[in-house]
Amino acid sequence: MNKQELKGKWTQLRGRAKEKWGKLTENELDQIEGSVDRLVGKIQEIYGKTKKEVQEEVDTWLSEQEDEK
Repeated sequence: MNKQELKGKWTQLRGRAKEKWGKLTENELDQIEGSVDRLVGKIQEIYGKTKKEVQEEVDTWLSEQEDEK
């Protein structure tokens, strides 16, 4: 799934993102608005991981979402 697809499907995927990264608030999910960069930045901020770690985690998660189509 690419960045455009995430933006278009964010409404459907935000619940799955909340399941995966439970510390994300509803307000933060609203602010992310389907932006991969914002998602990575927010997870990095909340969980204290490196950008590289989070980017790999998000990429894996996005691939899993494609598999569930």
